[in-house]
Amino acid sequence: MNDFIFQSPTRFVFGRGYTDRIGAEVAATGARKALVLYGGGSVERTGTLARVTASLDAAGVAHVEQGGIRPNPEVNQVRAAIETARSENADVILAVGGGSVIDAAKATAFGVPYDGDVWDFFAGTAAIEACLPIACVLTIPAAGSEGSGSCVISNDELNLKRGVNGDIFRPAVSVLDPELTFTLPPYQTAAGITDMIAHICERYFSGVGPVPVSDNICTGLIRAVMPAGTRAIEEPADYDARATIMWTSTLAHSDIAGCGRSLSPAARAGGWESHGLEHEISAHSPAVTHGAGLAVIMPAWMRYVWREDPARFLSFAKDVFDIEPVDDTEEAVADAVEATIDELQNYFASLGMPKTLDAFGAVPADVDAWIGTLEQNKGAEFGAFRRLTMDDARAIYLSAFA
Repeated sequence: MNDFIFQSPTRFVFGRGYTDRIGAEVAATGARKALVLYGGGSVERTGTLARVTASLDAAGVAHVEQGGIRPNPEVNQVRAAIETARSENADVILAVGGGSVIDAAKATAFGVPYDGDVWDFFAGTAAIEACLPIACVLTIPAAGSEGSGSCVISNDELNLKRGVNGDIFRPAVSVLDPELTFTLPPYQTAAGITDMIAHICERYFSGVGPVPVSDNICTGLIRAVMPAGTRAIEEPADYDARATIMWTSTLAHSDIAGCGRSLSPAARAGGWESHGLEHEISAHSPAVTHGAGLAVIMPAWMRYVWREDPARFLSFAKDVFDIEPVDDTEEAVADAVEATIDELQNYFASLGMPKTLDAFGAVPADVDAWIGTLEQNKGAEFGAFRRLTMDDARAIYLSAFA
């Protein structure tokens, strides 16, 4: 087990009806006025936003609302939220939504006290040194942003999608109410489950050998969420299934599953190859749901790299799917690993996720543009399980078409 530093300052408030507690939780941080960020109209149609603002009112926390945060949030939306927060003297940013809204809230929170442009942080020309407190009411379990030190923002003008990491912008409090997810469309439910499994796999296949405690956390989370995902698609109001999915989302990206697997104590475990490859697709086509893109890209990456460390994939095969090679021959090992990757991708497909990039309307000619911005973001080589060149990335992309 490698050295690690793990910090999770977030207070998680988990349970039925706990949406109505958000006002008291925000007030307990000492905040007096909240900028409430949300996405489309679903939180209004379902009454969630009204419950949140009523709770703030009851707790004596003033508030101003700003909606319209899109999936794959764009930097201009963050810039607008920063101006609102400053003009309204908001001292806490409250996200009501999923990972996109929460990431926009994080960027807003560390953008408010900064004199320059918030994109500077994502361009790597400025360091985050101050941040307003952040609170969340999670409505879409997927990204794990409600407990993570990660934030990803798109820049449409540059066709870039970039992330920053840091404990300074982990939320102060996150309310997790599984009942809010009963009305989630099946596609969003499925994409969320895919994203959280990908978060786990990025850490499990980090290029570091066995770490029994963290490895069992990883595979245990996947074994727990897979049947829960199937039940939630079949029975959307199954509370236990929704609760399992919601808590898995948080644990999958809090980095508890990566402890002991990073190459330096303060770094996040893994090379995040699948996420890096997918981010280019959804940066160029923001309508592509991140989890759906991962359902295609992660199995393609696995098929391309598994021979770098077959034992790692065999461990995953046994602990998640109870698949073992019939003997020690190269052919038997290959059959077992390929069967495991097929099982994983078929599970995603069983939830309604696509299996090829064609499903997004993408064509092989798009790969050149993806490679161009991938190299801007990652350099000539990237990755931890196996270093990938741009030629490798091109091969992975092309393999993901029908």
